[in-house]
Amino acid sequence: QVQLVESGGGLVQPGGSLRLSCVASGLTFSFYDMGWYRQDQGKERELVAMITRGNNPNYVDSVKGRFTISRDNANNTVYLQMYSLKPEDTAVYVCNARRTLFLENYWGQGTQVTVSS
Repeated sequence: QVQLVESGGGLVQPGGSLRLSCVASGLTFSFYDMGWYRQDQGKERELVAMITRGNNPNYVDSVKGRFTISRDNANNTVYLQMYSLKPEDTAVYVCNARRTLFLENYWGQGTQVTVSS
């Protein structure tokens, strides 16, 4: 059974930083593209950042230069380092593992990030 467990969310002031972690189990982590999505109330889920199994990262324009995605295949973990946080970054951040060719797509439960003074 595949599980993705996120941690690291919380309340932070504008301009602050957080690091999210997602630990995966039940799959061969290195085979999967890993992503972080976010969803705020009343809005559609948005892909924030993705890192391929080849370790190539991609970001949505709104977080470029502020967020960094990385992966540790030895520990089955993907990270999202977030700097210069803004109120509009407030959302539930959800971890995703995907192998499109094999129609595999797994989701975590999410971790809340709130940016507010």
